[in-house]
Amino acid sequence: MSASHDVGPTEWVSREEVGVGPWPGEWPADERYDPDLLREGDRRNVVDAYRYWRREAIVSDVDSRRHPFHVAIENFQHDHNIGTVVRTANAFAAAEVHIVGRRRWNRRGAMVTDRYQHLRHHDDVSGLVAFAASQNLAVVAVDNTPGSEPVETASLPRSCVLVFGQEGPGLSAGTRDAAALTVSIAQFGTTRSINAGVAAGIVMHAWIRQHADLSTAW
Repeated sequence: MSASHDVGPTEWVSREEVGVGPWPGEWPADERYDPDLLREGDRRNVVDAYRYWRREAIVSDVDSRRHPFHVAIENFQHDHNIGTVVRTANAFAAAEVHIVGRRRWNRRGAMVTDRYQHLRHHDDVSGLVAFAASQNLAVVAVDNTPGSEPVETASLPRSCVLVFGQEGPGLSAGTRDAAALTVSIAQFGTTRSINAGVAAGIVMHAWIRQHADLSTAW
């Protein structure tokens, strides 16, 4: 793996300002380190603790401390928010991100974080629901519908899959019917809904506040 493999187009814009240059002095004798990165420098969008590490080593380390919540987003109309959802899920060390519907999605918003985040595809909602049942994950729908609980005061299950709908139509009927809990985000302005990428960040952070060990954050 060369140093350029994990760098997306946007990251190259400020290449000289991001990351670190070649490793100074004697190289570390640790298989987690990538010889190409040690030689050429590491300009990837990763925290300093992972500088010069192989991508596989980074994923393995995150796997050892991922949180037990999953994130799913419906993609029946090529939702452009998926990249943002993936990036945020990576920041919070979600167990997996599930794409429901169309397999292809716009990865630009992910900013290369999809290379460090486990992704799973389901053709339809029934596939996601079956997976959740097999893993004992509560399905938590995020939708501003009558009867939903405010996420600001709701108790989110520790082991769950947070499901987000598409911009405009929101969640499908199948997801709403399968949900053990539906939560909404308090709004005070004129818009009917919040951007799906923003909503995902709000609800994931609500889970983090309730269940994560904050002493392990970077």
